[in-house]
Amino acid sequence: MRYCLLLLIAFLGTRCEAQTLRAGASAADITPLQLPVSMTGSFQDRKATGVHDRLHARSLVLDDGDTRIAFVIVDSCLIPREIYDAAKESAAKETGIPTSRMLTAATHTHTAPTALKAAQCTPNPEYIEHLTKQIAAAVVEANERLRSVEIGWGVVAVPGEVGNRRWFVKPEAMKPNPFGRLDDKVKMNPPRGTGLLIRAAGPVDPDVNFISVRSKSGAAMSVLANYGLHYVGGISAGQLSADYFGEFSRQIGDRLNGDDSFVGIMSNGTSGDVNNYQFPNPRPRAAPYERMEAVASKVADRVQQAHEDVRFTDNASIRMNEREIELGVRKPDAAELERAHELFKNADDPLRLNMDELYAQETIRLRDAESTVRMKLQAITINDLAIVAIPCEVFAEIGLEIKRRSPFKTTFVIELANGYNGYLPTPGQHALGGYETWRSGWSYLETEASTTITETTLEMLKSLRADVQE
Repeated sequence: MRYCLLLLIAFLGTRCEAQTLRAGASAADITPLQLPVSMTGSFQDRKATGVHDRLHARSLVLDDGDTRIAFVIVDSCLIPREIYDAAKESAAKETGIPTSRMLTAATHTHTAPTALKAAQCTPNPEYIEHLTKQIAAAVVEANERLRSVEIGWGVVAVPGEVGNRRWFVKPEAMKPNPFGRLDDKVKMNPPRGTGLLIRAAGPVDPDVNFISVRSKSGAAMSVLANYGLHYVGGISAGQLSADYFGEFSRQIGDRLNGDDSFVGIMSNGTSGDVNNYQFPNPRPRAAPYERMEAVASKVADRVQQAHEDVRFTDNASIRMNEREIELGVRKPDAAELERAHELFKNADDPLRLNMDELYAQETIRLRDAESTVRMKLQAITINDLAIVAIPCEVFAEIGLEIKRRSPFKTTFVIELANGYNGYLPTPGQHALGGYETWRSGWSYLETEASTTITETTLEMLKSLRADVQE
């Protein structure tokens, strides 16, 4: 009897040790090996000839003893699903982490090498190979660094750096859209500080959510933050930069006294209709990088302050599910195609298209595109924290609805995750028109797509809640 009891105690002790939360973090350099290189973030191609700050794929791996997951946030504007899928397959072979347990996402810096063919920007095949390899390497290295940790999370509001960029404006501020119509009711990025603005067409989400991981001794290991801010910009021409996402990642490490192995990470929240402006008010000019550094500093300050109240635990239950859905693609009609062909045929320079000619090119491309697309959605829970991943530039009101209806105490959304499927307005925002709704390679999903995505992600969260309760 005594022997059996000793065996039971030994088994339970081993089991408890296995259940100890572990984590590892890593940052793999994805800066191109050669310059110049095409940059995404503009309708016409721009060449990067220098590097202001290095670009990274930053990974955090978590393991509760039963489930191991990986986050990878990449300093890139837009990354297609095939790059992520290839990187995940490579990382899975070396780590044993299933590809369905990896969340990958772009930050949306507008000063990173082109990774997806969009507008007049074309990726360099050699860079794509390097990018794919380094995304996988980030997961592999983070996995190799797994050790016992404690985890906590928090939320802090930073309202002053986000403003909805879609506005109802006075009639004199509206011009025909690239399809030759005057039926838009809102304007993106209207003239700031003028009497032309009436009201914003949607809300913003002012909250910065963050997950903090530290060693058993209390040393900071990694912070993964999330803020619904499109990007900041103000970067010198021809320079690669991770924008405020990379600057925050550096500054938060300094504020938490992280050592050289600390990995700060900023992911993008629901910011498809959000910019770094308070539009009713004019803003003085800033020197290159000044705004980027100021925004990162303010957000890092607020996260540091909120971090002091975080309650850490080594008893975390991690759950994750992934679901693939199919959505329709908006197609041009015969009259739209006829106009597009005429515009494109008469373009002065096919390599430097103007706005109307560019959208004519997109109209012709979408004629030949598949009528449906498939995309991955993901949901992760860590105790009473939930994270949703969507492969679109998601409007703020969608993220707010998911947060409001989530069955978990705290929820946030990482956009541009696991692929790129363009802007995601609500049906109501589609009715208002404006840039984010104009049919193109970066806005093509059916008008009801946000409804399907919202309901699907909420079903996934409810399923995870039921798992936890069991």
